Amino acid sequence: MRIIVDIGHPGHVHFFKNFIWEMQKRKHNILITSSDKDVAIDLLKSYGFDFIFTSKRYSGIKLGYELLKRDLQMVKIAEKFKPDIITGINNTIAAHVSKVTRAKSIIFTDTEHAKLANMITFPFSDVICTPSCYRDHIGQKQFCYEGYHELAYLHPRYFTPNPVILQELGFTTDDRIIIMRFVSWEATHDLGHHGLTLEDKRKAVHEFEKYGHVLISSEKPLPDDLEKYKISVSPENIHNLLYYATLLYGESATMASECAVLGTHAIFCDYAGRGYTDEEEEKYGLVYNFKNEETMGKESLNKAIKLLENSNLKKEGTKKREILLKDKIDVTAFMTRFVEQYMQAEDIPMNRNMILSSTSKMRKYLEKNP
Repeated sequence: MRIIVDIGHPGHVHFFKNFIWEMQKRKHNILITSSDKDVAIDLLKSYGFDFIFTSKRYSGIKLGYELLKRDLQMVKIAEKFKPDIITGINNTIAAHVSKVTRAKSIIFTDTEHAKLANMITFPFSDVICTPSCYRDHIGQKQFCYEGYHELAYLHPRYFTPNPVILQELGFTTDDRIIIMRFVSWEATHDLGHHGLTLEDKRKAVHEFEKYGHVLISSEKPLPDDLEKYKISVSPENIHNLLYYATLLYGESATMASECAVLGTHAIFCDYAGRGYTDEEEEKYGLVYNFKNEETMGKESLNKAIKLLENSNLKKEGTKKREILLKDKIDVTAFMTRFVEQYMQAEDIPMNRNMILSSTSKMRKYLEKNP
């Protein structure tokens, strides 16, 4: 089988890396294409992947130009490579190009409020795979699975924590570490929203210092008084740090969910929330969501302090993680078998229940079809 994996964000590299390696082991021909978003290119290089660079990422009015440019680039690439499948995360390019080539598009997504991207992607997609906790119903194209994107790379089969990152930063496993993560708020679907205010962030830093070491990761520049807390950790090492952290506080849904599957409690501040972070709060108590931009600063800080006052927080997180992992599947294994079966099946809707109806059925299916 010939497959194009299109990367549009650093997180997509993590999501697809084990799938790519597994499919290559199975003798499938994989071509990776990638735009230059944040550290996506560096991450691909760090994992030793060969790839085709497509374009830089733009925002605002230039986004339409980038979309058209990447559409045309991918058509040329697909005409030469002749893929059976083009895949990506909420990947508009993959969906569009599949309609002008013989390829099928398999799209993965977990972000309900990306309304514009969904609107120009879903109608052209052949299949849209979402976690079962996804809040929207897309229709017959939608296939749900019991998992989170983060379990494609942080499932225990693929991730073993390495404490070396703590040594590099001058910490030990006994230290209490509070990580703060701030995003840029430049995505199209974030227009008109701001998340935590600068005053909220300053107050949180001041309070968190009473409970441990404060480290800040930020997509945008920090003011001078917060710059001293900023960390520069290589993308492939950030998950080790999240595993050993006591608490995550910030605006990143992905990082909050990463913490949840690693057994680290997280505070997530975002007006829209996500289906998966809602579930990680309601079922597992590992993420706490704050969606009211008028009150999230105060309310999220109060919750964070209450958590930090619990001396058994890490142990409780580990126990909650065990429950989560029993409920959820190995997402990479699902992706691998689903993609292979999609090309073999004569009638995919007839196979929907067999493949996707429950965690137990999925596990049994994967055991029979390793």
